[in-house]
Amino acid sequence: MSKKVIVIGSGFSSLTASACLAKEGYEVIVLEKNDSLGGRARQFESNGFTFDMGPSWYWMPDVFEAYFQKFGKTTSDFYDLKRLSPSYQVFYPNNDRYDIPSDLNELFDLFEKLEKGSAVKLKKYLEEASYKYDVGINDLVYKPGLSITELFDLRIAKGVFKLHIFQSIADYIRKHFSHPYLIQLLEFPILFLGAKPKDTPALYSLMNYADIQLGTWYPMGGMHKIVEAMVKIAEQQGVSFKTSHEVLSIEVKHNIAKKVHTTQGGFEADIIVGGADYHHIDSKLLAPEYQNYSAQYWDKRKMAPSSMIYYIGVKKRLPNLRHHSLFFDEEFDQHAEDIYTKPRWPKKPLFYVCCPSQTDSNVAPEGHENLFILIPTAPDLKENNEIRQEYFDMTIERIEQKIGIVFKDDIIFQRSYAHHDFVTDYHAFKGNAYGLANTINQTANLKPSIRNKKVKNLFYTGQLTIPGPGVPPSIISGQVVAKHIAEHFKI
Repeated sequence: MSKKVIVIGSGFSSLTASACLAKEGYEVIVLEKNDSLGGRARQFESNGFTFDMGPSWYWMPDVFEAYFQKFGKTTSDFYDLKRLSPSYQVFYPNNDRYDIPSDLNELFDLFEKLEKGSAVKLKKYLEEASYKYDVGINDLVYKPGLSITELFDLRIAKGVFKLHIFQSIADYIRKHFSHPYLIQLLEFPILFLGAKPKDTPALYSLMNYADIQLGTWYPMGGMHKIVEAMVKIAEQQGVSFKTSHEVLSIEVKHNIAKKVHTTQGGFEADIIVGGADYHHIDSKLLAPEYQNYSAQYWDKRKMAPSSMIYYIGVKKRLPNLRHHSLFFDEEFDQHAEDIYTKPRWPKKPLFYVCCPSQTDSNVAPEGHENLFILIPTAPDLKENNEIRQEYFDMTIERIEQKIGIVFKDDIIFQRSYAHHDFVTDYHAFKGNAYGLANTINQTANLKPSIRNKKVKNLFYTGQLTIPGPGVPPSIISGQVVAKHIAEHFKI
């Protein structure tokens, strides 16, 4: 007789866990609070524009491909994946702007142009990052983080110094390069990992390998195509999805979770997987005696950034934008200080612009542009309509200055999304957008556990647990928890 699994939430980790468990023979039901599937990767349409609401970078294509192959599929069975060239562009101070080539030799030339001798150093840097990627992505992140002995792996032990776990990525990058533009280029993925580069292990140079060596990709039709593909795979395995079913509580008897109560009624379960916000499930859906962690524990966690996001439709073309553009025309260290050291609204923020209509004509009407603007911010900030408008005006003015095109009066659609929306839509702890910071004290076994220590059949997956924030890590997280359940709850 099959065991019934209830999965709370329908983000990437939940979709992964549900499909993997169903493939093992479990009866799986996914309960989603919102009226559409995908969690932070939902999509909406308005005025002829199609907007991805959250993730917009497609890195680590091997992680996606490996997951699809578990089900005898490939990504090309579901969507057309295009490698972007250039990968993205960066706007620096003094009106300097550089396209970051997808071709490795062209990138070596760019490095050499900015800093003599840096091409050779970049080759060495990428060789070391390749090793970290291989060990990190193929070994470390697939471990459930339940015992310190998991880290006593011979390959990891032998390579501990090559992984540079105990050195900051800020120091590590500066050992190789001195030009400020190159340093910012290599540090930029760290801004979204949730800590200053000086507080982030150099292990995460593996992100530079993912960026430079593996490339930046785009699924035609938008990132939601990944969600659609993963839902199809899950449904083919027999997973049932129920939207507009917000979970209100988890009923526990004798340390066993028995039932999930939702706005649409109750669902009995043999196993529960919490793929929604970990803090919300742990502290709001469970009685105090069954909670994994105290309020004090959560308050001491270092969070990755939240975001101020704008979805914008423009009735003219903006040829000087690329698909991805990074605006590093203000002080990097000061913005990081405003996120991590003295949390506040930044005076001169760095920000990111995605213009998928440069690649995909289907996401905007002909002759129009689809813009997604994201400003990384500290979590748990107070915001209102005035603040949203202030940062909107600020970013539009800077974009206009840098690309030399005035378009504010051509904006025909505008929507903002920030801290309050993350809380309302996802119960996001402190309005976070990316989960926990990847600091040395919140890595691997030091993250919140995938198992509830007091409820024998309750598990967690997603960006607040193993292995961490981001789309590929979330896909891995779902596989990790599904494998652990299959090993300990035999059908």
